[in-house]
Amino acid sequence: MKILVCCGSGLGSSFMIEMNIKKVLKDMNYEAEVDHCDLSSAAGSKADIYVGTRDIAGQLTSLGGKVVSLNSMIDLRELREKLAAVLQE
Repeated sequence: MKILVCCGSGLGSSFMIEMNIKKVLKDMNYEAEVDHCDLSSAAGSKADIYVGTRDIAGQLTSLGGKVVSLNSMIDLRELREKLAAVLQE
């Protein structure tokens, strides 16, 4: 299972979300490869789940994986709920 976090520039916000995903996955006792990149590089990086904020999530749907759209980059509860829902599919 690979999870790719995407943001406009691929630096701060996607890295922060990546760290939060790793924390949430650890709490859930779930293992996955988690990485981050900028939106333009996402097409060249195959993943099972793509995570992005709602402003770019629509652009991730064409990449072939499941998409998690976040309303807030810092809301761990939202991240946990949305990630758990996608992992259970």
